[in-house]
Amino acid sequence: MTAVESTAQEDLRDTHLDDAELHARLTRTWRTGASLLARLSSVDHKVIGRRYIITALLFLCLGGLSAMVMRIQLAQPEAKLLGPDVYNQLFTMHGTTMMFLFAVPVMEAFGVYLVPLMVGTRNIAFPRLNAFSYWIYLFGGIFLWVSFVLKIGPDAGWFAYVPLSGPEYSPGKRVDVWAQMITFTEVSALAVSVEIIVTVFKQRAPGMTLDRIPLFVWSMLVTSFLILFAMPAVMVASTMLILDRLVGTHFFNVAEGGDSLLWQHLFWFFGHPEVYIIFIPATGMVSSIIAAFARRPVFGHLPLILALIAVGFLSFGLWVHHMFVTGLPQLGASFFTASSMLIAVPNGIQIFCWLATVWDGRPIYKTPLLFVLGFIAIFVIGGLSGVMVASVPIDAQVHDTYFVVAHFHYVLIGGAVFPLLGAVYFWFPKITGRMMNEKLGRWNFWLAFIGFNIAFFPMHILGLQGMPRRVYTYLPEMGWGPLNLLSTAGAIVLFASFVVLLVNVLLSAARGAPAGDNPWDAGTLEWATTSPPAPYNFPRIPFVTHREPLWDNRESLPVVTGLSVDAREVLAGTVTESFPQLRESSPQPSIWPLLAAISVAAAFLVSIFTPWAVVWGSIPVAITLTGWFWPKGTPEDEE
Repeated sequence: MTAVESTAQEDLRDTHLDDAELHARLTRTWRTGASLLARLSSVDHKVIGRRYIITALLFLCLGGLSAMVMRIQLAQPEAKLLGPDVYNQLFTMHGTTMMFLFAVPVMEAFGVYLVPLMVGTRNIAFPRLNAFSYWIYLFGGIFLWVSFVLKIGPDAGWFAYVPLSGPEYSPGKRVDVWAQMITFTEVSALAVSVEIIVTVFKQRAPGMTLDRIPLFVWSMLVTSFLILFAMPAVMVASTMLILDRLVGTHFFNVAEGGDSLLWQHLFWFFGHPEVYIIFIPATGMVSSIIAAFARRPVFGHLPLILALIAVGFLSFGLWVHHMFVTGLPQLGASFFTASSMLIAVPNGIQIFCWLATVWDGRPIYKTPLLFVLGFIAIFVIGGLSGVMVASVPIDAQVHDTYFVVAHFHYVLIGGAVFPLLGAVYFWFPKITGRMMNEKLGRWNFWLAFIGFNIAFFPMHILGLQGMPRRVYTYLPEMGWGPLNLLSTAGAIVLFASFVVLLVNVLLSAARGAPAGDNPWDAGTLEWATTSPPAPYNFPRIPFVTHREPLWDNRESLPVVTGLSVDAREVLAGTVTESFPQLRESSPQPSIWPLLAAISVAAAFLVSIFTPWAVVWGSIPVAITLTGWFWPKGTPEDEE
């Protein structure tokens, strides 16, 4: 008798099928069809997660190429590769792509793929909303880059400060494209956040109490709450900007009673939590990788969870440190200086817990762990320069110089991209069923680590020498040429590391060594499934008895039974103890989320030419949503 049957035997059905028949029937129920329509209609979180990951990495390539072109332009004084207009578009496209189309979506993509597997359920909550979120994200990214190709790419920076981005100084449609793209990506991110929160709180496997939730899942949960509270601010700001530009309102027009500083408050209230929206999932990746390769549970499980929550709370009290030179009252700035320094405490706790885990474990230095160790070194440097710019006198000197560019990239590339690359090597076997090449992985790491530091450390010195950011050229007598040339050389090495990564991914996906179910002997539930996972994830829902269930039950996991094999069902339980409450039907594949995304995207797109698109566009949106939610006559969920 299973753990659930012993408490709720009458409520849950037991199929009594052998493994082969169970696999066949569940595959027939949960699979994605082979036709084009079936693939476009898929609501499998693994299919959508793979699409998210691949799309985000493609945008990383585009953002990296734009950065490479800018570095070549700046390698020597008075270079003629780019003119000022194209350069303005390039740095805007680079920042916008990296922040809105790569960094946040790729972290959510790993969450979409891994969280249901890690909590032991068969699909993510609201799977059709999940499909809709991907299509909206894809359409927003295509819209931005097609606009750039058509020479109407945004050129006011990824932050779009007013009044520069207002109708007076930026006529045409360039800023409108940027502002509407924000709406695309934020709708997508908010949808994924809701899905992850509900999945974690209600669909965990029985026995997975709050203190047994994997640290990566905790990190995605905290991140999802950050998105829910932070991203509406930038959506409101971009909507107000569009209304100023297209309808004639004056939210940011000082001459008509508006306030240009309001933009910065709204944008950075979102913008600084966004840094942690990117960073916090990376810390969850680090915890998962360190536990697997140190061969022991992470030291300080509870302090790490509390540190994640503390970072999430404190991240909302830092936004004004982006605005120290705007003339705000000094007394108010002092509070933001204090909070900016205080956030180093929970971040430091995490680093010491990770180091203690490696120190007390039996580490195996494979590629994923190398990227984690590289992350710790680089992020500490970025954190130290962050404490420096938290001080008003220092910030006043280095604001809008290359010192801030160096700090920003040390925090985001060191704090997010290095853990992400480690995560690619770590979870690639689970996603594809094949191992990545270890030798190429080590080349990838060392090229990335050396190239990154050569590219960005000189920028600290350039900033202290007074080189301003966002300039397309400079005079020879400024003396910035040698360090810029060194920085460009480092960028080329860093770029080469990503070429090695791409080669490794393609070769390994085609003919890498078979991975097996758990090649790293890790302890969390995603490694209990086949590699790649079956459409239904788990033939029987596992029963969790430990934070590292596969280490606690090395022979076989205890399971619960009773879910239907002929209809899509997931198990829903209580929030704290994950005690089973009901069998909930999971929606079937549907083309309506794609049609709804097309209608919403069309309304967004046309609205930058006429506000009437919001009115008339609501008609196809309403039609597609009606088709999406039209009752299908499925039985009610059984308690």
